[in-house]
Amino acid sequence: MPKSKLQFWTLEILLLLLIIFVCTKVTFLFHPIISFTTTLFLPMLAAGILFFIFSPVVKFLEKNRIPRTLSILIIYLVFIGLFILLFALVGPLLSQQVQDLFKSVPAYTIQISQYIESLSHSKWFTWVMTQEYISMEKIRQALTDFSTSLPQNITSSLTQLLGVVTNITLTVITVPFILFYMLKDGHKFPGMAVKVLPVVYRKEGLKIFADLYNTLAAYIQGQLIICIFVGTGCFIGFSLIGLNYALILGLTVAVANIIPYLGPFIGATPAVIIGLLESPTKALLAAVVVTVVQQIDGNLVSPLIIGKRLNTHPLTIILLLIGAGSFGGILGMILAVPTYAVLKAVFLNVVRLVRLRMRYQNENKGK
Repeated sequence: MPKSKLQFWTLEILLLLLIIFVCTKVTFLFHPIISFTTTLFLPMLAAGILFFIFSPVVKFLEKNRIPRTLSILIIYLVFIGLFILLFALVGPLLSQQVQDLFKSVPAYTIQISQYIESLSHSKWFTWVMTQEYISMEKIRQALTDFSTSLPQNITSSLTQLLGVVTNITLTVITVPFILFYMLKDGHKFPGMAVKVLPVVYRKEGLKIFADLYNTLAAYIQGQLIICIFVGTGCFIGFSLIGLNYALILGLTVAVANIIPYLGPFIGATPAVIIGLLESPTKALLAAVVVTVVQQIDGNLVSPLIIGKRLNTHPLTIILLLIGAGSFGGILGMILAVPTYAVLKAVFLNVVRLVRLRMRYQNENKGK
């Protein structure tokens, strides 16, 4: 490598390291920005998802000569009406199951502790203790510690759940306002964005935005349909086998289904545990219900609705889940892949726009 290039890259690396070092010393400057971004992230994400769900309806009503603002208000009224109807039908059952579950937590805690205690005196446990490299005292201590800390862990999980509920409440309040303006003025964005392109390329730029919209709309609408299918199927299956809290467990499976690969296992775990506390047969039946619904989804519903849109390499998904899980827990894992899919689609189409502009500049230079 020539000396000048070596000096240049050495200086570039040193400057980069210096910037990173300075940033680590002034992290307090970034806290307000990070706090502001994280506060807006969930409402903006929720509004964006609803935008792709409701936007086709707004377009349909607008084609039928209904003004856009009135179309949005009609959608809001219909959505609120459906929500009230759904709440009237499902709300009492969901509320009752939530109350019963909270009342049952202490009893379940004692039952799990007793199960662990009985397990430590079983023949299987004694046989395991005879195996080489296994310390009986360590395992007994681990089981005792787990049993002792179980109530505290459950309480901590419930506290985190309350925090999530608070964030969801704030999101529910702010999202309608954000969504209204997205639906009202969102269709103007492509036309404004392509103004940075030369006139001869603006038509192709609009086509890129149309492709981006269609891809994201198909993905988000497809995921919504799949989650509803999986949740409804599991709820019906859990009800048929007589599993307690069938509605809550069905909703859990539906939400967890957003997580690729790990989602079915995460969603099935609460159902299997609740079933196991009743009887091993009930736990086996719960696992069978989730497996059957997931097989129908994986082999029939998902390929038919989503196909291979926004296809992502499995290794990328695994790394996303590991990183998001370490930072945001289950909520981070749920949001990781959809957020990545959206950002990936946006990035790829922005790159197309940049290349389009560069091509125009190169053609002008040639002239």
